[in-house]
Amino acid sequence: MRPSPQTSPIPGLAVLQDSSGALVVRLSGSLNAATVSRLWGPALARVRAGDLKSLRLELAEAEYIDGAGLALLVKLRAEGHAAGIAVEMIGLPQRYQHLLDLAFRAEAEEQDAKPAKRDLGGALKERLGLMTQDLRELVCFVGESSQVVYRSLRYPRGVRWNDVVDQALAVGVQSLPILLLIGFLMGLIMSFQSVITLQRFGGEIYVPNMLGLVMFREMGPLVTAILLAARSGSAFAAEIGTMRVNEELDALTTMGISPVRFLVGPRILSSLAVVPVMTLFFNFASLVGGALVMLSIGFPLVTFTSRVFANVTAPDLIGSAIKMVVFSLLVAGVSCLKGLRTGGGASAVGRSTTGAVVSGLILITVADGLFAVLFYYFNF
Repeated sequence: MRPSPQTSPIPGLAVLQDSSGALVVRLSGSLNAATVSRLWGPALARVRAGDLKSLRLELAEAEYIDGAGLALLVKLRAEGHAAGIAVEMIGLPQRYQHLLDLAFRAEAEEQDAKPAKRDLGGALKERLGLMTQDLRELVCFVGESSQVVYRSLRYPRGVRWNDVVDQALAVGVQSLPILLLIGFLMGLIMSFQSVITLQRFGGEIYVPNMLGLVMFREMGPLVTAILLAARSGSAFAAEIGTMRVNEELDALTTMGISPVRFLVGPRILSSLAVVPVMTLFFNFASLVGGALVMLSIGFPLVTFTSRVFANVTAPDLIGSAIKMVVFSLLVAGVSCLKGLRTGGGASAVGRSTTGAVVSGLILITVADGLFAVLFYYFNF
């Protein structure tokens, strides 16, 4: 049966259809961005209707076809194949055939590149492989960083001390105001809440004991490490990640300079030197907040200080010092590692910075839990 024409309100588009379900779409004139924007919706809507058996595109009257026109042809062909319709193109000028073949080939490669659906076992296997690779890289980085720290302590003349001092100022001095504020508020809040509870039993005198033990043994190293991860760790990852994106690390490697020794070493050394001092300032600020609460309820300052230092023993200080060293190594190390592993793209530095903070917080929490178990079993 001869196809019957259907009127189309859009210039350059003629649609003919017969009763057997064969559709003929005749495109004429210039298929550029201006005309394709009007043809796109109606043409695709007719193909997606689902009542066709075949589709024939007649292009003999097409005078000019640009990228938008080729995109329309590729889309019509893809939609037809997706709906199970036989698609045929007739009369395409020879000068456009090569470009259309390239577009079809690129679409086929993109479809082949899409990951196939995997079962649960395959997904778990892939995830386990990624975790194993990350663990291997972490172990290698820890070994290389430990070697850098050892060589720096053994041969101090080879250390770039100007960079260490600059990083120490950025890590410690610039974060001191916020550290003192948080320490003061935490000491104030914990003392005030403890007083409210212990007043029922007449045990306000034990607030200094609790505050000194909690701050020196637990909260001081933990909160300082969290602040280090949030402020300095993110800065480490962002700085090194930006250098990775700008290919500055590749330039260092080309010149025979180890990025770990040149960039990571000063940051780890500065963290090791500054974090214990930051923890002491935090503890002092928290004691000031606690002393303010005790003075407000009528206890003299000498009573507060004597009970704090009588209750805090040498093992508490040693355990706090061990936590300081481990937490600073974890935060500085994982932040620098995230920076070194920064990928390409505009959002790569942001992902590295976020990953550094999250990984640092997780490692701090896990390490603190392990210390709690070890100190309990060794009566430390």
